[in-house]
Amino acid sequence: MAQDKQFVVERVQTGVRMEKRILKVLKGFAEFHDMTLGDLLEGIVLHAFDGKTPFGAESLQRIKDLKKFYGLDLDSRASHQLTEVRGGSTRKEKRAK
Repeated sequence: MAQDKQFVVERVQTGVRMEKRILKVLKGFAEFHDMTLGDLLEGIVLHAFDGKTPFGAESLQRIKDLKKFYGLDLDSRASHQLTEVRGGSTRKEKRAK
């Protein structure tokens, strides 16, 4: 696709919940690049849908720095392994009751 082509889209507000430190890193990365969080997420998803990595070496280093700053010690191995703690019990435990 040509870089200068514009695409008209309809955006919707969403109430997505995600791990707090992941969100902080994403927001910090978006701010560093002077873009909105939504624009960053759209770009990441569109790259992933095409089987491409959205980040080059410089961006990966910036993300590494942000992860360290915000105490994010999770990586791709944690995917689908996260359990939310609320009021003393995990969300999975509450669903099982």
